[in-house]
Amino acid sequence: MAPRSKARTALAALREDLLGDVLAPEDPGYDEARAVFNGMIDRRPAVIARCAHPADVVRAVRFARDLDLPVAVRGGGHDLGGRALGDNALVVDLRRMREVTVDPAAQAVRVGGGTTTGDLDRAARPYGLATTGSRASGAGVGGFVLGGGSGWLERVFGPAVDNLVAVELVSADGERLHASADDGPELFWALHGGGGNFGVATALTLELHELPCFSLALTLCPAESGPRVVRAFREVLGTAPDAVGGAVLYLTGPPPALVPSRLAGRRLCAALLTCAGGTEELRALVAPLRAVPHEAHLVGEVPYADAQRLLDVPPGLRCQGSAECLGALPDAAADVFCALGADMPARAGTRLALFPLGGAVAAGAHAYPVAYRDAPWLVHPLAVWADPADDERCAGWVRRVRTAVGPWSTGAVCPTLIGDEGPERVRAGLGAGNTLRLEKVKRRYDPDNVFRFDRSIRPV
Repeated sequence: MAPRSKARTALAALREDLLGDVLAPEDPGYDEARAVFNGMIDRRPAVIARCAHPADVVRAVRFARDLDLPVAVRGGGHDLGGRALGDNALVVDLRRMREVTVDPAAQAVRVGGGTTTGDLDRAARPYGLATTGSRASGAGVGGFVLGGGSGWLERVFGPAVDNLVAVELVSADGERLHASADDGPELFWALHGGGGNFGVATALTLELHELPCFSLALTLCPAESGPRVVRAFREVLGTAPDAVGGAVLYLTGPPPALVPSRLAGRRLCAALLTCAGGTEELRALVAPLRAVPHEAHLVGEVPYADAQRLLDVPPGLRCQGSAECLGALPDAAADVFCALGADMPARAGTRLALFPLGGAVAAGAHAYPVAYRDAPWLVHPLAVWADPADDERCAGWVRRVRTAVGPWSTGAVCPTLIGDEGPERVRAGLGAGNTLRLEKVKRRYDPDNVFRFDRSIRPV
């Protein structure tokens, strides 16, 4: 840490130089600026630089290096582990850099480092285009994509990172870099799942795909029908085309706009089918699910940008989540999943999800550090609550889910769906070979481990 006099002088210069603004702990607005999606996170950065331009990012990173401060990067601030913040760190806050430029002729989009999934979806919608985005509309595109990116469209368009065309970065040395398949290919490889370990992503270019319409079928069943729901869902996805995805969801009190008010607050098992297309395909597929005793059933077209908000949770609540990729879903695994759903804490927003993978996920480039490609199923528990007295009960349920499905787990994981589960979990999730190669890239671009908060990969 630099002497106080040097720090004061440098901070004054940073305030003067940035187009955006700078917040220190004594400044009004500091506490609001350090609040993130997960209300359990309470970290106190030394400085928050709310950058408005890549030149601001360069200046902020050089300021941090001069004062020997680690750097955390905030895009959407949606990460469950709160990795957008660091105690006594400089936070590069990109939320003012949310410009989205769609090139419909090239079917590509360039997004600023602070762009959210909702920003991207709304900008692409008028052109009938889309790409795989987070199932949470407030999630930052940068962190989501660079961590792999699992979403409703992954079976047809691949994980989000498969649609990455180029990244504009500010390195640990405060230099502006460009990475693509032809420009810095080894760095570009590392950005396909290695997260924010190699620099601040000030902009990303992504491939877009034609999506003239998007539809879904939702079947809401009593919780006790869960085993039949999972088996029927497994049957449907066994023959469904790649355009069809979705989830089985245990939840409490689904959105009242979608279902009768009489179901509010009830524990339900929901089968959600999504389709990158119209409803005709869904109506033909959904028969096994409709045969299960159910409380409500809906089929219809929904704008993709609206569908992306179906599972949104308000920011500021306490939450913990995790994920396990399953190598198979035999009846025994299905029954364990359903028992865990029945044991789920009864809080609105809490859910236990079973996502089908396969399709374009499995068919994608295995050379990239996306270790979960070959898993056909993904289990994702997310506990949401308000009272700190419920911390152990709710977080304990998430841990029980991981343990219970462990016999079928591949060990790989989609990093954007987990909280802070330690370095060994990161290594297991990425794969040992990928981790070693990522460590070598880290040594080249960030040998001092300046960017150490986002599922840190150590330089070796």
